[in-house]
Amino acid sequence: MKSDAVKTGMQQAPHRSLFNALGMTKEELERPLVGIVSSYNEIVPGHMNLDKIVEAVKMGVAMAGGTPIVFPAIAVCDGIAMGHVGMKYSLVTRDLIADSTEAMALAHQFDALVMVPNCDKNVPGLLMAAARINVPTVFVSGGPMLAGHVHGKKRSLSSMFEAVGSYAAGTMTAEEVEEFENKVCPTCGSCSGMYTANSMNCLTEVLGMGLKGNGTIPAVYSERLKLAKHAGMAVMEMYRKNIRPRDIMTKDAILNALTVDMALGCSTNSMLHLPAIAHEIGWDFDITFANEISAKTPNLCHLAPAGPTYMEDLNEAGGVYAVMNELSKLNLLNLDCMTVTGKTVGENIKNCMNLNPEVIRPVENPYSATGGLAVLTGNLAPDGSVVKRSAVAEEMLVHEGPARVFDCEEDAIAAIKGGKIVAGDVVVIRYEGPKGGPGMREMLNPTSAIAGMGLGSSVALITDGRFSGASRGASIGHISPEAAVGGPIALIEEGDTIKINIPENSINVDLSDEELAARRAKWQPREPKVTTGYLARYAAMVTSGNRGAVLEIKKD
Repeated sequence: MKSDAVKTGMQQAPHRSLFNALGMTKEELERPLVGIVSSYNEIVPGHMNLDKIVEAVKMGVAMAGGTPIVFPAIAVCDGIAMGHVGMKYSLVTRDLIADSTEAMALAHQFDALVMVPNCDKNVPGLLMAAARINVPTVFVSGGPMLAGHVHGKKRSLSSMFEAVGSYAAGTMTAEEVEEFENKVCPTCGSCSGMYTANSMNCLTEVLGMGLKGNGTIPAVYSERLKLAKHAGMAVMEMYRKNIRPRDIMTKDAILNALTVDMALGCSTNSMLHLPAIAHEIGWDFDITFANEISAKTPNLCHLAPAGPTYMEDLNEAGGVYAVMNELSKLNLLNLDCMTVTGKTVGENIKNCMNLNPEVIRPVENPYSATGGLAVLTGNLAPDGSVVKRSAVAEEMLVHEGPARVFDCEEDAIAAIKGGKIVAGDVVVIRYEGPKGGPGMREMLNPTSAIAGMGLGSSVALITDGRFSGASRGASIGHISPEAAVGGPIALIEEGDTIKINIPENSINVDLSDEELAARRAKWQPREPKVTTGYLARYAAMVTSGNRGAVLEIKKD
């Protein structure tokens, strides 16, 4: 056992004395030590139930012959952090979570791990850690929130942000906004649409690191507790068979995840997190090949904010495995990949039928023949940019308009809510990338303001920042290189014509190479926005959005 390094032999007598201080018995120490990484806290709605999940995991581990030991991981609520300085601290926690979990797991020599995350950066951070630590590991999330109901219609957090935009436009009263406020988030859990948290929890199933239902069983269902117990049992079986994360999270498994991402219409943030996970297994993931996968992968789901269905509906329709089974009909998945069940993907999804063709379209009748995400390149984004094409109105798939340029999110929001943005405009928000932000803030407030002002089908927004999974419309993020390193987005001037063509995967500014070169010669780097603390260290090490904003030590 790996844990023998801290509990067996005369040299470890001091270590055992500290286990005695914890109240551990000799019998417990004779078993494998299983770390339960708990993301429980009292500030994130998706995490308020994780104490119950953790207790269920502990029971499963103990029932199967292990000794469960809990330690914590942090998590930020992106909704609460949205629209202010707090959002600079969202993406950056992904690496803090991976680093701190690596430190705890290796310092204490755990034999196996069960990760209990739920929300946005928490899930990929722990997947990154699992790949680094590489001891038998199972994931079980806290589950999605149930949808809210307002005036007989299902609603979610994106409806709330858009209601604020509608109030600014004068089309909704303060009383109506308050009704949304009190009803759109009715239970604990990760917010109920196909936002980043649910995207990553679903993709954890696809990667093979979570059991069936990990991404879709609602947080408030008792079935979620049963899943947690089975996760505890599964990790002990993995331990006995020595199945490890790097046996599971292979290049083929990540390609499976990207394929299912296209079918589900996941958050654009998955195009930050899948490259970061790939980086941990030693694969340099180039986002531009996502278009090759998109070209052959049908989009089968239109979950909120792209459509009227929610995570609870996907769960009832058969969940992620049913989507995978549909895709297998077109031979789009590698079915031989190993999973935490000890079985292959093909064995897991066999007989997992689509129970509702309105929620999961059959491959013969997709929403579109191509996937939910697209990577756009051109003279404005030579290294790529990302759009959730499944959430873009048909009339905005091709758009040309004047640039309205803002050097921070706050200035853009003021202009949108002040009525200064009109139909046809292309809002440009720059110096919000991983290095320039620093922290690559999500732009849910401006996209929601555009939608709430009734401009969602006539105004595009482009940024070197990123978007919440709750954003919809022609919202193009991750523009790389970012403005802070002199990318072309830094050279755009008010009124320049921006040309967006999503079907052709292109984004350009209507300027000659000579004009761009002349502007580049005059461009000067900005002074860093933050010069102390974690954000300053992060900005010094972070790479661009097209590489997943991974951290790297500069080599001389």
